[in-house]
Amino acid sequence: MQKPGTALRWMVTAIASISIAVSAPASAASVAPVAAENGMVVSAQHLATMVGVDVLKRGGNAVDAAVAVGYALAVVYPAAGNLGGGGFMTIQLADGRKTFLDFRETAPKGATANMYLDKDGNVIKGLSTKGHLAVGVPGSVSGMEYAREKYGTMKRADLIAPALQLAEDGFVLDQGDIEMLHTATKDFQEDPASAAIFLNNGKPFQVGERLAQHELAETLREISKRGTDGFYKGWVGSAIVASSQAGKGLITQEDLDNYKTRELAPVECDYRGYHVVSAPPPSSGGVIICEILNILEGYPLREQGFHSAQAVHYQIEAMRHAYVDRNSYLGDPDFVKNPLDRLLDKNYAAKIRAVIDPNKAGLSKDIKPGVEPHEGSNTTHYSIADRDGNAVSVTYTLNDWFGARVTAARTGVLLNDEMDDFTAKVGVPNLYGLVQGEANAIVPGKRPLSSMSPTIVTKDGKPVMVVGTPGGSRIITAVLQTMICAIDYDMSAQEAVDMPRFHQQWLPDLTNLENYTLSPDTRKILEGMGHKFGPPHPANHLAVIIIGAPSLMGKPVGSNRFYGANDPRRNSGLAAGY
Repeated sequence: MQKPGTALRWMVTAIASISIAVSAPASAASVAPVAAENGMVVSAQHLATMVGVDVLKRGGNAVDAAVAVGYALAVVYPAAGNLGGGGFMTIQLADGRKTFLDFRETAPKGATANMYLDKDGNVIKGLSTKGHLAVGVPGSVSGMEYAREKYGTMKRADLIAPALQLAEDGFVLDQGDIEMLHTATKDFQEDPASAAIFLNNGKPFQVGERLAQHELAETLREISKRGTDGFYKGWVGSAIVASSQAGKGLITQEDLDNYKTRELAPVECDYRGYHVVSAPPPSSGGVIICEILNILEGYPLREQGFHSAQAVHYQIEAMRHAYVDRNSYLGDPDFVKNPLDRLLDKNYAAKIRAVIDPNKAGLSKDIKPGVEPHEGSNTTHYSIADRDGNAVSVTYTLNDWFGARVTAARTGVLLNDEMDDFTAKVGVPNLYGLVQGEANAIVPGKRPLSSMSPTIVTKDGKPVMVVGTPGGSRIITAVLQTMICAIDYDMSAQEAVDMPRFHQQWLPDLTNLENYTLSPDTRKILEGMGHKFGPPHPANHLAVIIIGAPSLMGKPVGSNRFYGANDPRRNSGLAAGY
């Protein structure tokens, strides 16, 4: 048992030792990015960021810090940080090696293609998003341990210790924490295991109160002692299975025993002299980011001007065409042959450009598989860079905020609702409005298609940008636009994160705009071209690091090499270095 107050004393020490350095003045309305000499961590919760910086200060590399942050977020960011979900990790090592770890959830052995349909073949609302039947086999613990064992340098217990202390001693809730917890109050009240943790004697927590998670601390202690066996086997595994069975879910001990992290080659492409390293299937992220970049490379975006009508038109049309391919062709590579050679081919991008009318919006209903040039056929992110040249980009998720809104009894582990990312029925939209195809149908052991896009941008073989975000189907377009801001418009890390964004995903035939994305006259021009606009989606939370200078084409400020940007859209998160 940790002594009371240990976590508090550790955090005070961490805060005192972290250099949240001041950078050069920003050239736009944004504040300057946070700057540091030796390394940078950006995550969606300030305590988790501090955990990562402390690991770097103690001599750990970027992978060590990523593992420690992942465990810490499971405690301090329960809406999306997790042990009961899964995700992706894109890594570029100092020696130039690049790899991708897939610890995405899998469909349980008992899953069937029609499990969310009624007797008439219609989707049963809520069945794939709430409760134990929505839960896929978790992968996060497997992924963190795989990364640490193969690419980390520190002992498991040392990386889990900060998270364990935060769970055991608790942490004081600030406004951002409370806003997130309050979104799920009603669901917590309906699940006794969740209510015991995330409600304060049956009532919502308030700012300044302390959230302790003793059951989660015991689970972390078991993982610290036994590694993956401490989660997938023993009393924790048995508790997850028992909870699933009690809630009419499908997860068995055999499902837990069979879970494995996959190591895959990243998706790579080039854009205007930069090299992009991103997520391959079962993520659609890297493929679709590269496909859109390949299309846009044929247009002079910089000369057209940031958020000019012409530049926005081309970006919307590139998104529209690329999302047709995302929703039609991509899936788990163990079950589907993904046509990556074609989708990543710059000649294919040229064919798409050829059918984009420079003066008229496309109609999504007319752009579909089988029509030329297309052939027939919630989450959190953190970015880390260390002084030795290693860079890690991690996106992991429970899917919706707080996942399936159920906790595995006795473990403190919130469970995912990742089964909703499969195609429940062709032509019927999922939680994020995505209309998907047979390639993403439910099959036992299969991993659902994802939009998570942990990405690293390099120049001359060295990392210059680490980027990613949560946000469901909007992840791809948010990461893409942040990269375009940095590469095409020479914005600083913070400017690129702050700029208002837009999102088009083929269906529905609507482009969603954040407030202030377009001036009234620009919007009028685009509407005259046939574009239809909708209200903003819930905010993403970009975590960005630019390495070398505040902007990709800028100059370093003093001896600072790392420039971090935390997205201000959500009332949480921190960029910090040392």
